[in-house]
Amino acid sequence: MADTLFTNVRILDGSGAVQPYSGSVLVSGNRIRQVGRSTAAIAPGNATVIDGAGATLMPGMTEAHTHFSWNDAATLAAIQTMPLEEHVLWCAKTAGRYLQAGFTSCLGAACAKPRLDVVTRNAIDSGQIPGPRYLAASQEISVPGALGDETLPHLPFPEFSFGVNVTGAEHMRQVVRMFLKYGVDSIKLNLSGDNFVPHAPADTTWMTDAEVAVAAEEVKMRGKRILVHARSCASVKQALRHGIDLIYHASFSDEEMLDMMEARRDRVFVALFRSPGIAILYAMLHEAEPWGITRAQATQMGYQIEWDAAIETLSKMHKRGIRVLPGGDYGFAFTPHCQNARDLEFFVKYLGHPLGHVVRRPDHDAPARTGAGEGRLSRRPVAGGRRPAGQPGHPARPQAHPGGDEGRAVCQGAAAGGAAAMGARGMSTARSHRRCSLPLGGTARSAQGAT
Repeated sequence: MADTLFTNVRILDGSGAVQPYSGSVLVSGNRIRQVGRSTAAIAPGNATVIDGAGATLMPGMTEAHTHFSWNDAATLAAIQTMPLEEHVLWCAKTAGRYLQAGFTSCLGAACAKPRLDVVTRNAIDSGQIPGPRYLAASQEISVPGALGDETLPHLPFPEFSFGVNVTGAEHMRQVVRMFLKYGVDSIKLNLSGDNFVPHAPADTTWMTDAEVAVAAEEVKMRGKRILVHARSCASVKQALRHGIDLIYHASFSDEEMLDMMEARRDRVFVALFRSPGIAILYAMLHEAEPWGITRAQATQMGYQIEWDAAIETLSKMHKRGIRVLPGGDYGFAFTPHCQNARDLEFFVKYLGHPLGHVVRRPDHDAPARTGAGEGRLSRRPVAGGRRPAGQPGHPARPQAHPGGDEGRAVCQGAAAGGAAAMGARGMSTARSHRRCSLPLGGTARSAQGAT
């Protein structure tokens, strides 16, 4: 297998240490063979040498709440009505952008059309397009009147609905089996409402226990998993009662809900994680005016109440040792794709998480809980997840970003469950790469090492 040597880099190894250290990293095939803690480079042998020019080298990050098919539009209808052909191309381009941004594993959290996630995942796996390891989700499954039901009285056609609406347990079984037949890794259920739609506020709960139970039964039989949109307190409790292991949002809480989550915290690696998606709440309050939503309107819609509740809930979870992962619901006009890394800044600024924990979350904790292995710069093999992007037989792929003087490199498959990503010079906080622009401070220089 071909060897690649990264020299003249500042290594952020994903262990939780805040300060990077100077060194070099030798990658052999899809394994890290040696990590040097010295300004003196590892002997290159026949390796391809990439001079990092003093940039930061870190494990690939994991996005725990990914919507490749969200097309940076301001409404659910504008996402759903994008023609299929254009939508496929959008997903392919977006997957490549995430990889170039240093996100080397992504968990699909729902797609806008039945097979968009599956097709994107398969194209990445087969090497047709570049992209991160990806677990494909279904469309959002909802019920009439809830989040995702975009049908109109004069256009009662299911194709016009953002989600797939079910009525009753047996209808739920039919829809879940359909998506499993398509090859999804995860089934997405909308248990709660959302302030984004006026008829189903975030603190409301919509599905019956019978509907959720049959979905859980079908998914368990097939060895898959359920993801839930659950902002209300009651919907989180419902998810926990049915053994659902991937919970998004959980903005509202009470002591009973927090006790239920804390009771399962020791099983977090296989059972439960939280991806809060607070970026969308912040954006609706402070950054949505160009799309016609003023701060006053967002407050009237309920976003200030939910923001306050979410910050309180997440802070309590942190104190109880309930681990929370970044994942901000990106892909809307207010939270466009590749702003994802700003979640790390929010975790420090608003949730009070120590910087070392925040640095560890998307590199180490998230891969272990999303099925993508473990991300850390160490001498360990790839621990799980799907085949990295690239040609079969070439899992480690240094990539120079064609951006003039801004060079970027991503080596997918090089670290355990993740990749090595060249970051900004001196980067030690999320702010310096909040839009996922990871400049090397000069084009990466590559040369064949002498024997």
